[in-house]
Amino acid sequence: MIEIEKLYELYRKCTGICTDSRKITEGCMFFALKGENFDGNDFAVQALKDGARYAVVDRVSLEAEHYKGRKCILVENSLKTLQTLAKHHRRQFDIPVVGITGTNGKTTTKELISAVLASKYRIVATQGNFNNHIGVPLTLLRIDRETEIAVVEMGASAPGEIASLVEIAQPTCGLITNVGKAHLQGFGSFEGVKKTKGELYDYLRQKGGAVFYNADNQHLQEMVGYRKGLILRPYGVQLQQVVISPFSFENPFLTLNISTDRGERSISTKLVGNYNADNVLAALCVGKHFDVHQADAIRAIEAYKPSNNRSQFIETGRNKVIMDAYNANPTSMAASLDNFASLDYPDKVLILGDMLELGPDSEAEHKAVLKKALSITDTVYLVGGEFDNALRQSRSKNGAKCFATSDQLKEFLAGNPLDGCTILVKGSNGTRLQGLQEIL
Repeated sequence: MIEIEKLYELYRKCTGICTDSRKITEGCMFFALKGENFDGNDFAVQALKDGARYAVVDRVSLEAEHYKGRKCILVENSLKTLQTLAKHHRRQFDIPVVGITGTNGKTTTKELISAVLASKYRIVATQGNFNNHIGVPLTLLRIDRETEIAVVEMGASAPGEIASLVEIAQPTCGLITNVGKAHLQGFGSFEGVKKTKGELYDYLRQKGGAVFYNADNQHLQEMVGYRKGLILRPYGVQLQQVVISPFSFENPFLTLNISTDRGERSISTKLVGNYNADNVLAALCVGKHFDVHQADAIRAIEAYKPSNNRSQFIETGRNKVIMDAYNANPTSMAASLDNFASLDYPDKVLILGDMLELGPDSEAEHKAVLKKALSITDTVYLVGGEFDNALRQSRSKNGAKCFATSDQLKEFLAGNPLDGCTILVKGSNGTRLQGLQEIL
């Protein structure tokens, strides 16, 4: 098997990394990864024919025998080799790496932090929410000699996954946005969530890295309290006495009033939901740590416009839509519903999709969300089997309707269109609610 130093020499001759044989770029290094329904080893030869300089495989097909030892590099495990290569690459750069994890708000916080840091530095950041055991290595391998700071988002759905990712990314500082009830099927319990997310704190305590944390969050307070010796950089709405302006029909976006060296300053964002105030303050805290001028940081935050189905406010011509359909768990769902309830808008409609991977807690959590939803409006459309079960057991169904899939709801709305409504669309990505935008 090839040594990592030798593989790294070959990698440096390539134009980049590719893990999808359908997206080969000339001169890249193709890694043959496996998924539930595919085996990248079967496409290695085609990747080479399409322009890849090398293909890293952990099984050599009959067709690939001709390339073995030359362009086709056999390793024991392609995924682990990708991770080891990324870790080796990371070690070549003595630069700050900001690690970000948490139950909710990871991607929005990462985007805001990246915008703030990019106002002063050349940065590399996680693209989209590509934050898993494949996405983190690919982010690190985009670091080059021009990079001054890297911002790496890390997700997890089972114990030990953050510990594994921080060993690859080797962050020099970082933050946990919050901890809540998500992926309980994998974590086993809420305590399992806290333990796994806290693996970032454990790493930074060992390495002497700074921890940015929301001092208003009781769970995070407890987590940093258990870990003596952390270098803390606190922020928080209450801690900093931040005033959040009321939402209005004319201005549905989050506006914060903060104290600065030059007095009070208003920050007008393009984000929906006062829960995003914590994400904004996290970005300002990180910016301050890296000596970004506060005025530049605020300008970067005000210029940021979400485009990833997270906290988006969309005026369709017929309705006002709050699209937050990429991720949903009991914590984020409650925050979104509370925020929606506070809006003084007419004709409110809720479109809610199942919260996935909650295990034994799923039934109770969906019942609780349904009860809260029906207290806000009678017009509630639900998607998925978990909500269907909750609705069937509900004593107060009112106007709620449930559909097995988003396509079925879309067909219903085509015949029963919504007009002049304010609509919150919230659900896990697997329920595909974002596809409803064109019908709303």
